[in-house]
Amino acid sequence: MVEIKTDGELEAMREAGRVVAHALAAVREAADVGVALKELDEVARGVLERAGATSPFLGYRPSFAPVPFPAVICASVNDAIVHGIPDGYRLRDGDLVSIDCGAVLDGWAGDAATSFVIGTADPADEALIATTRRALEAGIAAAVPGNRIGDISHAIGAVARGARYGMVTDFGGHGIGRSMHEDPHVPNQGLPGRGLRLRHGLVLAIEPMLIAGGLDECRVAPDGWTLCTATGTRAAHIEHTVAITDDGPRILTLP
Repeated sequence: MVEIKTDGELEAMREAGRVVAHALAAVREAADVGVALKELDEVARGVLERAGATSPFLGYRPSFAPVPFPAVICASVNDAIVHGIPDGYRLRDGDLVSIDCGAVLDGWAGDAATSFVIGTADPADEALIATTRRALEAGIAAAVPGNRIGDISHAIGAVARGARYGMVTDFGGHGIGRSMHEDPHVPNQGLPGRGLRLRHGLVLAIEPMLIAGGLDECRVAPDGWTLCTATGTRAAHIEHTVAITDDGPRILTLP
């Protein structure tokens, strides 16, 4: 069921989104050569704890997962696209890192992700990240009352395909509110003018995931969680929680 939020509920979701933004900023600041992914998870845990928030990731177990997720961030490196489990891997110069984080505060959820390079960046990685950000911006720009879900999907896909990147087609954005994952599903490619009509109070997590090399094929790592590119090319993932309002899209997961 699609849930429409009141203006007061949007304000409550903004507070949850602010916690997510602070956690991502703290993780980004801590990420450096030699730092272990599990140490980044500890940084995010500290931000959530100080804010009085909990994690919608920790213990989450969707139908495809063999075990509950054991962390408060997803840390996906290089060919890992999403759902990477933070472990003892220590970051190296040139690694492309995607961090996804969520928070629940006073019963409302926020969800966002960012991608960045550790140390010296390959121009190809910089271009991949920049295009993923542009795809997200295009999707957000289409998130206005009167448009449809397909308009968001089409805007994201047009940027990605125009730059000749592959995309994750089995996963995408989603509604968000009292639960991290609510209806509707927001594909990262689609036809304009199709799907649910957008209206004031609908809140969506919009999250393009782009793959270098132009192929869409993915594989699941042995941990049963991490989604990786099939050919070992790199990927980027950037996400915001966005409210559709009569005054235009409102990003709830900015600092």
